Amino acid sequence: MTVTVRNVSKTPLVVPLSVRRSAGHKNGQDLEFRVSGSVITILPKLPAADDEYTPAQRRAIDAQLAEGLADIKAGRTHGPFGTHREMIDFLHAQVKKAGPKAKRRKTV
Repeated sequence: MTVTVRNVSKTPLVVPLSVRRSAGHKNGQDLEFRVSGSVITILPKLPAADDEYTPAQRRAIDAQLAEGLADIKAGRTHGPFGTHREMIDFLHAQVKKAGPKAKRRKTV
């Protein structure tokens, strides 16, 4: 789609509605303007990863990541496996080591 708009110094530059619709921009959406030479690129402003989680959720995620890294440093890892079949055989052996599951009682 090509639309031509005259840039007049007395009025702000307006992006036509048809262009915004084609680009998928919605009302109230934050937009980011990037300039490279004489080219202006308008992109939707994506939320930062810090905005997606509450501080409590972020602490829980960080704790789990730290625990995983500690396991790796301590050598508590498996693999690498040469083929998918080796990995599946390993997982089956781990299930056998765990023993049988306790039987569930039927609830009435």
